[in-house]
Amino acid sequence: MQDYELVMILDPGVPDEQVPEAVEKVTKLVTDKGGSVTEVKPWGRRRLAYPIKNLREGLYVQANLKMEPKVAIQLQSHIRVTEGVVRHLLVRVEQ
Repeated sequence: MQDYELVMILDPGVPDEQVPEAVEKVTKLVTDKGGSVTEVKPWGRRRLAYPIKNLREGLYVQANLKMEPKVAIQLQSHIRVTEGVVRHLLVRVEQ
């Protein structure tokens, strides 16, 4: 199992109380495939460095994950089609 770090920018139109639900949709795939979510840190609403899809701010969420590399590929495909996710970055953490 490899360690990964996922940072997602969610649409600011998503109400703050629905952010955990949106994160759960993404992390559920990892847990269903035998991985684990070690930590989820909501960073809150922040201004974007440049407009993305005519948005000037976004809700940032960071998650630390443990999963197999083939699950990481599936996770990225799943995130691309998840409604509410504007951008994401998934990187493998070197130990």
